[in-house]
Amino acid sequence: MPSPSHHTQDLRIDSLHGRLFVRIWSPDRLSPSFDEAPIVLFHDSLGCVELWREFPARLAAVTGKSVVAYDRLGFGRSDAHPGELSVGFVGDEAERDFPALKDALGIREFIAFGHSVGGGMAVHCAARHREHCQALITESAQAFVEDLTLQGIREAKHGFQQDGQLQRLAKYHGDKARWVLDAWTETWLSPAFTDWNLEAEVQRLDCPLLAIHGDQDEFGSALHPQRIAQLTDGPSRVLMLGDCGHVPHREKADVVLQAVVEHLG
Repeated sequence: MPSPSHHTQDLRIDSLHGRLFVRIWSPDRLSPSFDEAPIVLFHDSLGCVELWREFPARLAAVTGKSVVAYDRLGFGRSDAHPGELSVGFVGDEAERDFPALKDALGIREFIAFGHSVGGGMAVHCAARHREHCQALITESAQAFVEDLTLQGIREAKHGFQQDGQLQRLAKYHGDKARWVLDAWTETWLSPAFTDWNLEAEVQRLDCPLLAIHGDQDEFGSALHPQRIAQLTDGPSRVLMLGDCGHVPHREKADVVLQAVVEHLG
């Protein structure tokens, strides 16, 4: 893979309930351009822009496309969330903050790439804005509430009770760290969330889909990418990665980058 050559720009945009932190990686350009559809990244339940690390720069380099990532409200350098997450928070992203991002940056066509719960958000955004979504990549996305997912969350919740663990999260989320952790664990473990799934949204998709998943993912089995790929009306491909856990873009970065390049043609 080529080494990253890019320009980055940080900015803040207004959303309904607060300001969002956004970073744009522009390959071999002095400023971002959305003449071609950018790749929009949707982070996971504990994630933020900084936790994508070097992946967006490498993604911009190998695809030749601008890459946009943002901290959801309550995460990273975005403003605090005004309350608790609703049961419909995954779908809410397609109705609230993502449209604000599109409008503020002047994005018309886009490519959605989501990791973990961000994969579910990418599905919603691709379905809700289907006339503008050119392609969709999900990575370690959950399509429904699986026992394995809940087991992994319970174990992670227990792990965060150990000394220093919450402080590690605070490095990226500041004084919002406790809210970030609770928003993940308490929402997913709530009985009200038991029946959540992506079925209706996936059935509305018609753009090319790549569903990436690690065979050692502690937060979801191979049923998730299979379910997503089987239900979509558009062309789809499942990429199962051997000896890989929940973060393929970190554990198998070269393979993921090459797969995205091939997916986008």
